[in-house]
Amino acid sequence: MNRQLATDAVRDIFRLDVLSGLSKKNKSLPCKYLYDERGSQLFDRICETDEYYPTRTELQIMEENADSIANQIGERVMLVEYGSGSSIKTVKLLESLRDPAAYVPVDISEEHLLRTAENLRSAFPDIAVLPVVADFTQPFELPKTGCDFSHIALYFPGSTIGNFTPAAAGELLEFMSSMLGDHGGLLIGIDLQKSPAVIEAAYNDALGVTSEFSLNLLKRINSELDGNFDLDQFKHKAVYQSNEHRIKVSIVSGRAQTVMIAGQEFDFEEGEEILTEYSHKYTIDGFADFAAQYGFSLHKHWTDPRQYFGLLHLVLDAPLP
Repeated sequence: MNRQLATDAVRDIFRLDVLSGLSKKNKSLPCKYLYDERGSQLFDRICETDEYYPTRTELQIMEENADSIANQIGERVMLVEYGSGSSIKTVKLLESLRDPAAYVPVDISEEHLLRTAENLRSAFPDIAVLPVVADFTQPFELPKTGCDFSHIALYFPGSTIGNFTPAAAGELLEFMSSMLGDHGGLLIGIDLQKSPAVIEAAYNDALGVTSEFSLNLLKRINSELDGNFDLDQFKHKAVYQSNEHRIKVSIVSGRAQTVMIAGQEFDFEEGEEILTEYSHKYTIDGFADFAAQYGFSLHKHWTDPRQYFGLLHLVLDAPLP
C-alpha cells in the first residue's frame, strides 16, 4: 500500500469513528484522536505546566531508579514503547539499559513519531531505532531488526493505561501478552490514587493548555472531515469521579447548536458533553491484581516520596493461549 492510500485509509477510519461516536445518545470521541501533530505538541506543553505532576514525577522515578530498572529489564533487549510521544523518559531509560539492541517506538501520530525517532537515532547511533506508525490498541507487527536481541521489553509510560476502561485495558494487556516471548516483561506507569483536588488541577491548568488540547480535536475534525465546529461555543471540562477513581474529560456545548461533519448534521443541546477520555487512578496492589488476570505478575515497583505515581515491572507467569 503506498503512502497516499495508507493516509486515505487512516482518514476513513477517523471519519467513521467520529460519525459513529457523535451519533450515540451519549456522544463520545476516542481519545487517541487527540494526538495529531498539533495535539502531540500541545500535550508536550501540558507536561510542562505546574499542575501536571505525572510526567515530571515519572521522570523523577526513572532518574532516581534507572540502574535498578535496567537490572530488572535485562541486557540486549528490544525495547518496544507504546504511545512513545516525544520519548523524554525513554532517553534516560536507553542511557541506563545494558547494550540495548533496538528501540521500537509505536505511535499513531506519524509526523511527531518520525521526528522523535530521527532525534533518537542521532543521540543513540549504536541502537537500531525502528519507528512503527500504528494504533497500539490493535495488534501490530514488530519490524525486523536485522540484529540479535535477547528478549522483548515492552514500555508503556505516562499512565496511558488509565485512559482505558477496565475491559479495554484488559484487552490491551492480552495483546501485550501475545507479543512477549520468553523472558519478556512489561514496564508500565500508573497514576496513583490521591487527593481529588490535586488530580483535577492537573487536568485544568491555569494557562489553559489542556483546554486548547481538548478543543484541538474539534479543530482537527473541521480540517480533516469538513466540519464546522465553532470552537468559541465549546469548552473543556474535567472532573474527578471518586466512586470510579477516575477523571472524566469532556468537551461541552455552550449553547443549542447544529454542527455539520462530512455532510452529516449533529444537534447539540446547551450543556451537552462529548466524552473524550477517562483517566483511571490505581493503587499498586490493585493494578497488580488486575494484571494478574491476564497472566502477569508484579516483580518490582518504584514510586516517589509522595506516592503520586508508580512504575511497575510485570512479567508473564505463562503466555496466554
